Amino acid sequence: MPDITTHADYIAAAPEAFRPLLTRLHGQLAAALPEAEAVIQYDMPGFREGGSVVAGYAAFSKQCGLYVAPAAIAAHADEIAAAGLRATRTGVTFSDRKPIPETLVRKLAEASRAASGA
Repeated sequence: MPDITTHADYIAAAPEAFRPLLTRLHGQLAAALPEAEAVIQYDMPGFREGGSVVAGYAAFSKQCGLYVAPAAIAAHADEIAAAGLRATRTGVTFSDRKPIPETLVRKLAEASRAASGA
């Protein structure tokens, strides 16, 4: 991706099919983390509170990812599985065919904030 300095730059440079997903996810995270600062860190958009990145997201060639604290993933593993999504220790992958539910985004963001102590 070209030089990315804002979330809007990141979304504009993402694969076209994922731009609506990323725009929606950005809004959901901003609403769930209203005190957070929007940042670009490690070439990825994220939301920082109290010095810690609480949530971040990324687009790849075939999927997108939401990245949060490992404790948030563990706390909501059953809901992630029930939504038919795949999780790693720190992230949940999703696509335009299988988007991440808004309620799950909020729960993961809030749990990540709590885990980070922000």
